[in-house]
Amino acid sequence: QLRLEESGGGVMQAGESRRLSCLVSGGIFSLDSMFWFRQAPGKQRELAALITSNGSTNYADSVKGRFTISRNNANNRVYLQMNSLKSEDTAVYYCNSDHGLKGGYWGQGTQVTVSS
Repeated sequence: QLRLEESGGGVMQAGESRRLSCLVSGGIFSLDSMFWFRQAPGKQRELAALITSNGSTNYADSVKGRFTISRNNANNRVYLQMNSLKSEDTAVYYCNSDHGLKGGYWGQGTQVTVSS
């Protein structure tokens, strides 16, 4: 069974940086694309960034140039480096994988709060 454990959230000031981490258990991590989603209060969950199994990345326009997704296949972790944070980045952040999305798995997420 797949398990997704997000960590690294907190309360930051606008302009600060933060790195989120996600540990994935189960599945075959190295073969999956990995995703970071976020859900702001009162809004639908949206895709913020993705990284394929061969390292190609793509970002939502709202985070492009500020966020960087990366992965470490040796320890089954995916990261989201968030720079120049804005108040509109406030959300619960979730990671997921191809395997997780197909199976309907989600972790608890990690809360990121940015005050202006």
